[in-house]
Amino acid sequence: MELLDEERNYAETTGIEPAAPPVESEDARPNEQPLTTLNARDFQSLFQAAYEWLAHNYEQVNRMNVFPVPDGDTGTNMLLTIKSAWMNISARSHETVSAVAAAAAEGAHHGSRGNSGVILGQILHGFSHALREKATLNVQDMAEALRAATEAAYAAVPAPVEGTILTVSREISMAAEAAAQRTRDLRELLAHIVEAADEAVRRTPELLPVLKQAGVVDSGGKGLFFVFEGMHRALTGQPVKMGAAPEAGAAVQARFEQRERKGHRPLPPQRWGFDVQFLIEQPNKSVAEIARDIAAMGECPLVEGDEHLVKVHVHVFDPGVPLSYGVATGFITDVVVENMDDMAAAMQGELAQTESPAASTKALLDEETIGVVAVAPGPGFAEIFRRLGAQGVVAGGQSMNPSVAEIVEAVNKLPTRRVIVLPNNSNILMAAQQAAKAVAKDERSRQLTVIPTRTAPQGVAALTAYTPSIADIDALTAQMNAQVEAVRTGEITQAVRSAAVDGVEVKQGDIIGLHDGRLVSCGAGVTEVALDLLHKMNANDSALITIYYGDFVAEAAAQNFAEIVRQEYPEQDIELAYGGQPHYHYILSIE
Repeated sequence: MELLDEERNYAETTGIEPAAPPVESEDARPNEQPLTTLNARDFQSLFQAAYEWLAHNYEQVNRMNVFPVPDGDTGTNMLLTIKSAWMNISARSHETVSAVAAAAAEGAHHGSRGNSGVILGQILHGFSHALREKATLNVQDMAEALRAATEAAYAAVPAPVEGTILTVSREISMAAEAAAQRTRDLRELLAHIVEAADEAVRRTPELLPVLKQAGVVDSGGKGLFFVFEGMHRALTGQPVKMGAAPEAGAAVQARFEQRERKGHRPLPPQRWGFDVQFLIEQPNKSVAEIARDIAAMGECPLVEGDEHLVKVHVHVFDPGVPLSYGVATGFITDVVVENMDDMAAAMQGELAQTESPAASTKALLDEETIGVVAVAPGPGFAEIFRRLGAQGVVAGGQSMNPSVAEIVEAVNKLPTRRVIVLPNNSNILMAAQQAAKAVAKDERSRQLTVIPTRTAPQGVAALTAYTPSIADIDALTAQMNAQVEAVRTGEITQAVRSAAVDGVEVKQGDIIGLHDGRLVSCGAGVTEVALDLLHKMNANDSALITIYYGDFVAEAAAQNFAEIVRQEYPEQDIELAYGGQPHYHYILSIE
């Protein structure tokens, strides 16, 4: 088939030729007849396939981290975001593709985590906006929606960088627009999209030198590729569930399991109970009646749906009560029961199980004072933040980025009208900023201000300047920002793969040191690398060196290391504190 001018120009510009026809599995449905239109049910199945295919491949995306550190989480963040989109779609029936897209965008917004997840959420937001009032979907609709998706993604990033998920999104939209000029078949359009995404991902190292140095492609772009490849596989009858797909978020939870084996550990107190969720198909009661019954059973009830499908969510101490009710009310599916006490012990340590030292401070807050919510990468940091005055603490950091909804929830728990958020991680900053936008739209007229702390030590420094009695939030944030700028951060961890980054050759298993996110040191031993890192951070010019040791470092070993640092830096004050962070032996703060 001869190319039209638009597609020929696209092919010449990008080097991407039209995609070959997809290779079908033996059980693929016949594709002889063009597929020109998708209805709401068809469209919904594409999102399900995107979620399931990314669930099968997200660990591959995680391994594409530029730095060879053990906490690559791009794939996990994108998976949890698309899962939230899919769960919101599946919670109710939809009559139009517009309704499906809107549900996806809403779910992704609330569940988006990390920079990659936030950008994916913005892609779905732009996609949904372009499909307003669309009952069905054709190739032209898809192309226009993808263009709007790209524009929304670029608009969400203050300083867009090429060679990232943004580039892949743009190349996808260009391929879709070119293909829409020559075909009415949505299968063929998706084939072009997948081919363009694959080629765009392969070219990311040419656009972003740090990727080329590290020998990887952009992980966010690869995640977006899997999203569309899953959709394409669904349309062409190829499987998207390869055996048992990994449960979304399972890898995240596994990283924060207690070191004691289950059955041989001290059990946490029963304070929170169980999170129970399920769907009721063809219920024999009205939604309003189900809502009243569920609300009487426990905390945080959420019931929504229609006469065909109802989603139920509730927190209870006996999960059998709502489950038995569901069985008696209809056909229940998608059952999720999670022990919140076990999750609190594993992911938050003492954060959810001890009285907060900031409780008295929280009690003193009123509508006119200014509160603080801080994101903590470990129980030690959580304790430090509370002691310094943070009234709300959210568990999060590398490989456990909190969602927009979790940040908003922590803000809404405070009685004050104005709240400062300290994300304390560069990969949580965008989610915090999205939370600020969500809070601004809330009818309670709250104001959320984000101080762009990119490391936990910066969060500690900001809190040292926090004074709840200051009424002027601009003056308070300026005071806290001034403290943040005076802090330099170092991190010690172990390389999970060989790479060359920032001019440093690293082999798998090496100990590496990062200075404010830049790889500067590499060696065989923790102490050797840490001392080299301190030297390269000009620790001699500082007044204070604080050492935060991780959850897998013995206290005696940390004390021994601190003594070595004192001998190397006799003119500086050396402080040692338990941070409890995973993956990183030590986090160093230089002031």
